[in-house]
Amino acid sequence: MKKMMFRKFLIDYLSFFIIALLSSSVIIWVFQAVNYLDIMIEDGRDYIVYIKFSLLNFPKILTRLMPFVLFFSLFYITTKYENNNQLIIFWNFGVHKIELTNFLIKVSFILMIIQIFLLSIIVPKSQDLARNYIRNSNVNFFENFIKPQKFNDTIRGVTIYTEKKDENGNLFNLYLKKEDNNNQFQITYAKKGVFKEFNKTPVLVLYDGETIKGSDKGITNFKFSKSDFPLNNFETNTTTYIKTQELSTIKLFSCINSIYLSKLKKPDTTIENCTIQNSKKILEEFYKRIFIPFYIPLLVLITFLLMLSSKENSNYNKLKIFTFLFNFFFIIFSETTVKFISNKFYENIYIAIIPFLIFLLLYSLLFKKLNKKLN
Repeated sequence: MKKMMFRKFLIDYLSFFIIALLSSSVIIWVFQAVNYLDIMIEDGRDYIVYIKFSLLNFPKILTRLMPFVLFFSLFYITTKYENNNQLIIFWNFGVHKIELTNFLIKVSFILMIIQIFLLSIIVPKSQDLARNYIRNSNVNFFENFIKPQKFNDTIRGVTIYTEKKDENGNLFNLYLKKEDNNNQFQITYAKKGVFKEFNKTPVLVLYDGETIKGSDKGITNFKFSKSDFPLNNFETNTTTYIKTQELSTIKLFSCINSIYLSKLKKPDTTIENCTIQNSKKILEEFYKRIFIPFYIPLLVLITFLLMLSSKENSNYNKLKIFTFLFNFFFIIFSETTVKFISNKFYENIYIAIIPFLIFLLLYSLLFKKLNKKLN
């Protein structure tokens, strides 16, 4: 009978949790997807790239919302069972409060492992794939991000300004400046500019203008009636290099090992972003993936402080408010602990063990209180 009751509670809890997590994640994703659409249009990217990029950001949203939704779902189901007198049925059938608490703690450890799996493998991989789509995609729809009477520097090393733009995308009184890392520059003025494509290569065709080229050797200029400005070899200012959060967890650990644990204590140069200067970010990212999920069992345990009272008690509503705020505090606290991570490896052990210590302390207090009530 106990197993059936536990199963019923678990099904209600997980059903609400999954629905709440997916629905809230979709809402956040839609808002972010709209923002991504603006960025992609301004960046001249294809819509296929936009769709893939926005979809690959969904796992990240899922993991960000998971701790709060997990706690809120358990809080909601527990109070619902209490208000509907369903918990009384549990107690009348010989289920002890500490048994239900232990059962849900076991479930929370499974959810914690799922969160670690998502943060350690799925999210970094999806973020890396999303960045790869941008990195390997061509810049299309150049005419979309050129706005009249505004300087546009979407294309790296190139600034474009046009006085007027008609409904066909033709540019008038066009100013174009191109720079590179060799102290060379090119300034072009044209009366008209038209975006065209030759052999799948985007080209800005310029008419009736003048070009000034500058380098260490001097300055030259020439006039033209027509000139082609190819756009296929340019990158946009969108970040395309690999970020620390996109590195696999294995690479993060290998980097930490090479800097702090190996005999040489030198960064592994074969790993992107593995430098002494970036060591703090490496440790922060590793901490986020492996240790912050350990707050999940703690959130479940805090929710079961509700077991210390019942709705007949005048202080029950106060206990509900306290439990909710206490949980909310620890969600924020778990995120802010990242700021205390330093580039001194062994000092971070104290921060990493915080959820374990609080969990043991709170569980021992709750166990003592509930056993006292039983006796």
